[in-house]
Amino acid sequence: MGFLGFLLLGLVAGAIAKLILPGKQAGGWIATLILGVVGALLGGWIGSLIFGTGLGEFFSLRTWLLAIVGSLIVLIIWGFITNRMGSKKAAE
Repeated sequence: MGFLGFLLLGLVAGAIAKLILPGKQAGGWIATLILGVVGALLGGWIGSLIFGTGLGEFFSLRTWLLAIVGSLIVLIIWGFITNRMGSKKAAE
């Protein structure tokens, strides 16, 4: 998969992850792209550890599922970080 394909995969996977998670997540489409790409990398790494397969072809269902699961994990972690920082600013 090429670089532009990977960016598109990250953007779409990040957007799907934002739709799946309840509540409002901070960030626009650039944050979605970055979190989605990081999530796709994480999903590919987890997939290679657990299943022995990573992100293969762009149109593979396995690739999309791994990228979305990775994006969900990254988005949950990002939510904890931003909520913690927001609560510290409110306390000051």
